[in-house]
Amino acid sequence: MPVTAEDMSVPAAELIILGHFDKAPGYATRRAGGSPSWLLMWTQAGAGLVEQSGASFTAGPGDLVVLASGAAQRYRVAPGRERWRFWWVHFQPRPSWTGRLAPYARAPGCHLVGPVPPSLHGRIDGIFQRALRDARWIPPADSPPEDALATGGSGPARAAPPPVVTGVVPVVAAHEEPAGVEPVVATVGEPAVAAGVEPAVAADVGPAVAASPTARELVLGAVEEVVVLASASARRSDGSGDARVRRALTLITAAPGAPHSVASLASAVALSPSRFAHLFAAETGSTPMRAVRQARVRHAARLLEVTDLDIGQVATASGFVSPFHFSRAFRQEYGLPPRAYRDRLPRDA
Repeated sequence: MPVTAEDMSVPAAELIILGHFDKAPGYATRRAGGSPSWLLMWTQAGAGLVEQSGASFTAGPGDLVVLASGAAQRYRVAPGRERWRFWWVHFQPRPSWTGRLAPYARAPGCHLVGPVPPSLHGRIDGIFQRALRDARWIPPADSPPEDALATGGSGPARAAPPPVVTGVVPVVAAHEEPAGVEPVVATVGEPAVAAGVEPAVAADVGPAVAASPTARELVLGAVEEVVVLASASARRSDGSGDARVRRALTLITAAPGAPHSVASLASAVALSPSRFAHLFAAETGSTPMRAVRQARVRHAARLLEVTDLDIGQVATASGFVSPFHFSRAFRQEYGLPPRAYRDRLPRDA
């Protein structure tokens, strides 16, 4: 089986990489150590078999798969299928996306969003085509430098962007690399797909790396658009989605700072606390209060990003009983305390 960049690579966490594959039976990728980046896959034709965190399912046309980082994963052309044609993106999600994906969790960090209604397939395909072009976006010659745009002036940026990748992108070989196979180097320079070529006829395309700050924002915006469209319109393909759990998740996401408890959420959906807790865990792979804490931390992250509230005010607005509990929960989710998270954000000069 030919070795491709996607087969062997474990992309760096800060990179946004996307491409398009049309694979025959025999294609498979396995990352026993997981990946530092999240992975999104949109199936156009055929089907893929996806496994992560104990979940195993088939993704067919109109299905969006979103896999979180850090968990062993395997995906391949589904048995008995002649192909698997799909778009893929490695990225880091924005905090607000987790709530949208939660109703479609098959296991912690493993989501199958679909099937998306056929009327939206062409629109989503077009979003990926646009994202592929945007990944190679170059500012006009008369535009100010991107570091000036990032700071709102000509002064130095307070937070340096991730390194710009030019010329070639070395693909890091995963531990599954077959013996004797040389590391793959994927060139990034010429457009990966000609103007007017539809996804239906495009073969393997990628990897395209969104190297500049503007390109990264454009591509991440496209990924967000796909997540929003798919999660807002998809039907649960397995029939196991429970309206009461979805209602509870909606209540949590809409008001993360409210004094939620297992009892209050259970009452809101007319279930006993024990029945609700069991059903919620079976549907989402998480406890209700874990979901509340995650929603509160995501809300707090957004406040840190877009407001000047101090840490105590952010903690209160997000439903935490004290700045200490807030800081501990935030560190567990993001790997650093709230103040450090805010300090890493770009600021106007």
